[in-house]
Amino acid sequence: MTDVVRAAGGVVQRGGDVLLVHRPRYDDWTFPKGKAEEGESDEDCALREVHEETGLHCVLEDELPSTHYVDTKGRPKRVRWWRMSVQADDGFTANEEVDELRWVDQVTAAGLLSYPRDVTLI
Repeated sequence: MTDVVRAAGGVVQRGGDVLLVHRPRYDDWTFPKGKAEEGESDEDCALREVHEETGLHCVLEDELPSTHYVDTKGRPKRVRWWRMSVQADDGFTANEEVDELRWVDQVTAAGLLSYPRDVTLI
């Protein structure tokens, strides 16, 4: 039995807009997220990953439904999601993991997101 890969992330909101990230490695648009480190809580993982990918310090709001899928290495993956609000902004720096951020309304987000499982979160 393969262990489930634990990951967490955030649907960051500002006014009526949500934040999307573009990952050049996959050429996709999604919400900021990433794998949990050993011994890290899912909540801490979500906040850390959002900060690493966007430069934003956020606070957790309500938890959203988790998503489940098979990752690119064929492993089962579960992502826990939280709605988040921005507390502070350290500034975004494009890098090899995330090269662009976009604040968009929910209708635009639904058309831009690369994965149907992400659309269900908004």
